[in-house]
This record gives sequence, structure tokens and C-alpha cells, in this order.
Amino acid sequence: MKVLESAENYLEAILMIREEKGVVRAIDIVNQLGFSKPSVSVAMKNLETNEFITRDSDGFISLTESGEEIASMIFERHKLLTDLFVKLGVNPETARDDACKVEHDLSEETFECIKKAYTDIR
Repeated sequence: MKVLESAENYLEAILMIREEKGVVRAIDIVNQLGFSKPSVSVAMKNLETNEFITRDSDGFISLTESGEEIASMIFERHKLLTDLFVKLGVNPETARDDACKVEHDLSEETFECIKKAYTDIR
């Protein structure tokens, strides 16, 4: 299933916040991504409708199995590509920004080849 890049970014942010704080609320996503509260609210409703997240009565956000799968895939790509770009001599901030641009558009085949080559040279 093809997921929009914006949804992937939200799912990845939820995963990152959860790893850092243990729990996720919409305001955490607002702060992480720098988007407005209304924009995040609409995005969370869409992610919930598409069954990528659940929200409990206290406003805590959790990834569903499919949301977790997408978030983990994007986060793995982000970390590996950022590290690779830094090792190639790219400034860490630029490397993070470029990894964000590339992580969504790579085919699975290309990413697996990059991952293998990167593992072989480490």
C-alpha cells in the first residue's frame, strides 16, 4: 500500500517521540514537526481513519501494527541514510535534511542495495 509522504512523516515522528518520551500526544507532534495544532489534528484524524494510529480517551496516540511497520521502515531509512551521508563528509544537519528528502522516494530494492553496501564498508 502506497502511503503519502506526509503520512509517513507523521508516523515517523510518532515513533521518534514515543522512543524519546514513552508516550505521544498531538502537542508533541506539533512541537516536533513545527506544524499548527489544526494541521496536526486533521492529520491525526486521517491517520486514525486509515487505521495507522489509535487515540485513547486521554489523548495518547499509539501506532497500529500497520502504522508501526511504516514508521519503522521510514525511521530505519532515515537513520541509515543520515549516517551514510555524514560518513561521506556531508554536514550532519544537511545530511538529516537530505535523508528526509530521499527516504520516501527510494524503492525497496535500491534501499536494500544501499544497506548492504553500507554494511559491507562499515
